[in-house]
Amino acid sequence: MNVSCARYRVPMHLFNAFCLTLLLSVFSVFPAIAQNADTPHPALKDGQIVLIRHAYAPGGGDPDNFTLGQCATQRNLNETGREQARHIGQWFRNQSVAVAQVLSSQWCRCMETATLAFPNQVTDAPEFNSFFSNRQTEAMQTQRALVRFARWDGPGLMVVVTHQVNITALTGIVPKSGEGIVVEYKNGAVQVVERLDFGFH
Repeated sequence: MNVSCARYRVPMHLFNAFCLTLLLSVFSVFPAIAQNADTPHPALKDGQIVLIRHAYAPGGGDPDNFTLGQCATQRNLNETGREQARHIGQWFRNQSVAVAQVLSSQWCRCMETATLAFPNQVTDAPEFNSFFSNRQTEAMQTQRALVRFARWDGPGLMVVVTHQVNITALTGIVPKSGEGIVVEYKNGAVQVVERLDFGFH
């Protein structure tokens, strides 16, 4: 069977092969577009807050001899985590909305994530410290976080580098290491807008 096209007659097997090649070429473009970390993200707007779980730090929890301010006693980023943090910073520098304020838990893995991503912008914020080992402080810290959110309306973005337990308490989401959650604080509640993988999850 042949397919007529204007003045030409094309054998069906050649026509089918051409169509298949064309389709594969088209679909192969989409993953590259979706995974392009240099493309500005449409969800970001002035006045939003981005919660980020600290970058990858092997293990879970903290050692028994954990001491605030002494990184040698804590679970820290490895080189993979440091590279994630630098990548997060570059991702934000490629966006059309600027990062205006950066807050971080005082835990070393959060401070290092924040500092590598946003040099010279980081302020420590105890309300975002981990309560993984002391759940009695969860309600108090979460309320203080909400008070901080209520005071923020931009311009630009507020970025908060914190822990899984804190993000889960605020949003109900259990994030991966180095994952971001875009939120807005409206009518006394945190509203989740988008999850961000920054192109490396």
